[in-house]
Amino acid sequence: MFWGKCDKAICCIEKELEHCGECSDMPCQKLRDLFDDPEHGDHGARLRNLKNWKDGICTYEKLGNTAQEKAKNLKAIDNTND
Repeated sequence: MFWGKCDKAICCIEKELEHCGECSDMPCQKLRDLFDDPEHGDHGARLRNLKNWKDGICTYEKLGNTAQEKAKNLKAIDNTND
């Protein structure tokens, strides 16, 4: 479901962080732009997940955004062609 370069991953790698939740700048403008995107936004679920991971809480909230639903539909279509 992912392709291309992820500026969030690159940023974490450069800062030697495992994920954005460990960053003192979180949520940065890159994350804010992602959270606010009409298709990829998630009404704050990613931010809550990142904060949980930073605090050692290993549960996560499902995102349920438009892009995620499209990816599920593509996978379902692909599986019917097998």
